[in-house]
Parts: sequence; structure tokens; C-alpha cells
Amino acid sequence: MAATTGRFPVSWTTATPILAIVVLALSWGRDLGPVPVAVVALALGATVLAAVHHAEVVAHRVGEPFGSLVLAIAVTVIEVALIVTMMSSGGPEAGTLARDTVFAAVMITTNGIVGISLMVGARRYGETHFNPEGSGGALATVATLASVTLVLPTFTFSTPGPAFSSTQLTFAAIASLLLYGLFVLTQTVRHRDFFLPVDNDGAVKEEEHAEPPTDKAALTSLGLLLVALVAVVGLAKVESPAIEAGVRAAGFPQSFVGVVIALLVLLPETLAATRAARRDRMQTSLNLAYGSAIASIGLTIPTIALASIWLDGPLLLGLGATHIVLLALTIAVSVLTVVPGRATRLQGGVHLVLLASFLVLAVNP
Repeated sequence: MAATTGRFPVSWTTATPILAIVVLALSWGRDLGPVPVAVVALALGATVLAAVHHAEVVAHRVGEPFGSLVLAIAVTVIEVALIVTMMSSGGPEAGTLARDTVFAAVMITTNGIVGISLMVGARRYGETHFNPEGSGGALATVATLASVTLVLPTFTFSTPGPAFSSTQLTFAAIASLLLYGLFVLTQTVRHRDFFLPVDNDGAVKEEEHAEPPTDKAALTSLGLLLVALVAVVGLAKVESPAIEAGVRAAGFPQSFVGVVIALLVLLPETLAATRAARRDRMQTSLNLAYGSAIASIGLTIPTIALASIWLDGPLLLGLGATHIVLLALTIAVSVLTVVPGRATRLQGGVHLVLLASFLVLAVNP
């Protein structure tokens, strides 16, 4: 045992990035069979979770608003790495991968994470309470970002197809970054009280914070975070052919690859939001859901726009009619959920039905 040997136990979050580098070195540039592909997939999923954990440790140490930026940038690096590696090897069919992934992230966060959190919280406490000012502002930011980057390209005609021209794409990228920065400033500095949990009477109450990690622990997590991000980028490159082959073998459309990426990237936020809902911290759950959606659009789209300079093929961002209807319905339902400042299992069920509708249509358009 660790107590008798004088050694400190090694946690899985410490061991995983190092093991992932070993798996990457053994699998890079090789034709992998089913078993190695499964090992790489497990290593990739575990490394994503470990990377987010270490980002949270660093974020807790540096405090706000820089902590939110560290976490968002780490998650965005993972998402962009998966998108770019698959776009670089996917040919012309991968031109919609960024759109598919970002839209899947929006639907999973605004309907999946919100729906699960509301169901868990309402089942335990009967009725969940949150701050409508902060949640409403975050939802408005999500709606604006999604409309500017994913809906408008469908209706522009400067470039053939549902795509922006270079000028339009530059504007969308800059606008996304500015909105994301404004949201972070509002949430963490100017109007922080709008995003704090509230009690049944609507009074703001401070979150209970654990002691921040030491400088040594934060530096260790920073180093492991960088190792994990390198491993994620490499393992994504190794695993991308298997993911695409698996989607084809299942008979799903190519766009479902974006759903797989979004599910993988958003797994840590989903778990964290569910834990917060169990502790009657619904505002925290909504912050995670809407904040993840804002980061997914506000940071991923500009990064992909920059990467498109070196990528072959068009960058198709415009949604089809079915997805535009789903997005509009999601925004309308979300407004009705957020405005009262409280919700029950009914609202959670409505959001989960919308998520199920999206997944069914993603499998069978």
C-alpha cells in the first residue's frame, strides 16, 4: 500500500496523459486492427477527460476571468484537433464537418445538458431555481452566435453553396470572438452575480469553493495538460479513419461524425452539470451548458476559419432547412424555460425530446 511504502499513489488523471503518449508512439503511422483501434479509442476518450480535469485545476488556481479562458481554450483545442484532423483526411465530403460538429454541440448543450440537469434537479427537489438574468443573457449569446455563423451562410449568395465569402467569414470569426470575450467579461467580472446560484426565493447565494491548488499542483497540471493536448491531437489523427469507417459501416450519414466528436468533447461538461444539479446548483448547470455552447461557436468557428486557409476544399457552414427549424424551436423553448427562473421535469422532458429528435434525424435525415 502507498502508506507503507512511502510513495504517493498515482491518480488516473496523472497516468493517462503519459500512457496516451505511449499509445500514440506505438500506433502512429501503422495500419491498426480492431483491437488496437479500440485501445486507441479508449485512450483518446480517457485523455480528453484527463485534459479537462487538468484544465479545471489550472483554472481554479489562476481564478477568473482567466480560469474560464484556460478551460474553454483547452476544450476548444480538443474539438478543433478532432475537426481539423478529420477534415484534412476526409476529402470534399469533410467540408461540412465543422458545421456538423458545432451544431451538434449546440443541440447537445442546450437540449441534452439542460434537459438532463432539469430532470435530475426537479426529480430530487421538485422544482429547480436559477437566475433568469444570467441564463437569459447566455442564451441570447448562443442564439446570436448560432444564427450568425450557422444560419446566415445558407442565405448568402456571394459564394456558391451554404458558405461565406472570405469577407463574410472574416466578419463572422471576429464577431464570434468579440461576443465570446464580452460574455466572459460579463460572467466573471462586470455582472458576476447574474451567474451565481439562487435559493427558492430568488436571492443570490455564493458558490461553495474548495481551497485552490498549490503552485506546484497547478504547474504539474499545466504540464500534464499540454501533454494530454498533444496526445489528443495525435490520437485523433490515428483514430479518425476508424471513426469514419465505423459511421459508414453503421449506415449513418457522414454528418454523424460531427455528433460523435461533440459527444466526446462534451462528456466532461455533461457529468459536471449533472453533479451540480444533484447539489441543487441549477445555475451552475446552466452556466456549463450555455457556456460550452458559446465556447464551441465563439472559439471553434474562428479557429476553423483560420485553418481553412491551409485546408483543401470549401468550408460549408450553412445549415439545412430541417436543422434551422430545430435550432429555432430550441431557442424558442429555451426562452420559455429560462424566463420564469424556475423549471420542473416537464421542461426537462421537452428539451430531451428535442435532443432525441435531433439524434434521430442525424441518423436518418
